[in-house]
Amino acid sequence: MHWIIAPVILPAMLAPIIAYVMRHDITLARVGSFAGVLGLLGIAIGLFVMASSGETFVYRLGDWPAPFGIVLVLDRLSALMVLLTAILALVVLYHVVATDWDKRGRHFHALYQFQLMGIVGAFLTGDAFNLFVFFEVLLIASYGLMIHAGGKIRLKAGLQYVVMNLAGSTLFLFALGTLYASTGTLNIADMAVKIAQVPVEDAAIVRVAGILLLFVFAVKAALFPVQFWLPATYSNAPAPVAALFAIMTKVGAYAILRIHTIAFGPEAGAIGDMVTAWLIPMAALTLAVGAIGVFGAKRLEHLIAYAVIGSMGTMMLAVAAMTPAAASAAIYYMLNSTLAAAALFLFADIYLSRRGEDGRLILAAPLAQNGLFAAAFFAAGIAMVGMPPLSGFLGKLLILEALADGPHITLAFSAILIGSLVMILGFVRAGSILFWKSVTVAPDPDAEAAPPVTLSQGAGMGALVALLVGLTLFAGPVYDAGAAAADQLFFPQGYIEAVLAPHGEG
Repeated sequence: MHWIIAPVILPAMLAPIIAYVMRHDITLARVGSFAGVLGLLGIAIGLFVMASSGETFVYRLGDWPAPFGIVLVLDRLSALMVLLTAILALVVLYHVVATDWDKRGRHFHALYQFQLMGIVGAFLTGDAFNLFVFFEVLLIASYGLMIHAGGKIRLKAGLQYVVMNLAGSTLFLFALGTLYASTGTLNIADMAVKIAQVPVEDAAIVRVAGILLLFVFAVKAALFPVQFWLPATYSNAPAPVAALFAIMTKVGAYAILRIHTIAFGPEAGAIGDMVTAWLIPMAALTLAVGAIGVFGAKRLEHLIAYAVIGSMGTMMLAVAAMTPAAASAAIYYMLNSTLAAAALFLFADIYLSRRGEDGRLILAAPLAQNGLFAAAFFAAGIAMVGMPPLSGFLGKLLILEALADGPHITLAFSAILIGSLVMILGFVRAGSILFWKSVTVAPDPDAEAAPPVTLSQGAGMGALVALLVGLTLFAGPVYDAGAAAADQLFFPQGYIEAVLAPHGEG
C-alpha cells in the first residue's frame, strides 16, 4: 500500500516536470500545479480517513525494516497536518492564479511543489535524520519563493533567513550525531526504547542532545530568543508566499510534539522533564514579543508577522505543558492560527496592491471598496487575536482550561490574557487608521482609481474565512479529532510497536 508515500512523491515528481517542460507556458504550468495540489488534497483526505480508525500505518522504503531503513509513519496527527497543508496549498494557489501573481517569474509553480514536498515529508517521516532532510528541502524551496520577483530588500531579508536556518541546521546535525552516539539510532520509535534504557549516569549526553533538538525546533517555530528572523522574512516575502509560510512555523511545533512526547516522554524520566522547564518561559516571552510587535507595528505586513509570533507563543504555552489535554487544545489552536494568518496575508496582498503596495499604517484616502476591506480585515483579525465568536477565542479558552491545574498557571494566564489584550489594541489601532479615520481624507483627484476587487480575486481569502467559521461551528468534532491525535502522542506504545514490528508485520 503506497498511499502513505504518495503525498511526498507526487510534488517531488511534478516539480521538475513543471520546471523543465512547462515553465515557458504559464497556462500549462498552472494546470500542472493545480492537478498536483488537487491530487495531494484527495490523497490527504484518504489518509485522514484511514488514520481516523486509530491505527498507525507504516511505510518502509525499500522494504527495509525499522530502525535500519527509512520509514514514513501515518497516524492521526500526521494525517491532520497533511490535510491542513493540502487545503492551505489549494487556497493559496488559487489566489496566486486569480491575481496573476505567478506571472512575475517562471519557476514559481516548481518551487511551490518542492515546498509542499518538504512540508508533507516533515509531517510523515518517522526518522529524525530524514526530518533534517525535509527541513533542508523546505529551506531551499522557501528561499526561492521568498525572493521570487523580489528586489534588494527581499534579497537582504532572504539572506538573514537562510543564515539563521543554516545555523539551526548545523545544530540539528550536532544533535543528531550526539543522539546516534549515545543511543545508536535515529528512528523516533527506536529512540523511545533506547532512551528509556539509558543508565542515569549516562543520561547527561542524551539530555544535551534533547536540548539541542529543542533549540533547533524553536528556531523553526520562531520562539524567543530566536524569533527575530520571522518579522523580516514574512513581512518582506510576497504576501501569497507568506500565506503558505503560515504552515512552516507549525512544522517546528509539530517536531517538538512528535519527538519530545515519544522519544523524550514520561518513559525517559528526568530527561523528559526538561521540555516544560525550557519551553514555558520561551513561549511566554515569544507571546510578549509578538504582542508588543503588533501594538507598535508601523506597517501592515509587520503587524501580521508579529501576530504570527504571538500566536506561536500562545500555542507553545499549551505544548510546553506536555499533557494530552493541553496538546489537544494546542492542535485546535494550531488549525485556527494557520488559517487566520494565511487569510491576513492574502488580505494584505489584495489591499496593498491597490494602495501601491505601501503598507505603512498612515492615513490615506479610502479605497472604493473600503467597507469590504474593513469587514475582511475584521473577520481575519478577530480569529487571529482570539476574540469571540470565531475559533481563535475557543482555542484560547481551551488552552486556558487545559493549563488551569498546571504549576505554571500564573505565568501562562498572565501571558495569554495580557498578550491578547495588547494584540487586540494593536489590531484596533491599525483598523482605525486604515478604514475608519481614512474616510476623513479626501481622495487625490489626479490619482488613478484602483481597480475593484473581483469575486475571483477575493475568493481565496473568503474561503479561509469560511474555514474559520466552519472551525467554529464544528469545534466539537475538530477538537475531538485533535484530542484523539494527542492521545496517540502521549500513549505511543501503538506507534512504537507498529514502527518496530518484525519484518513483514504491521
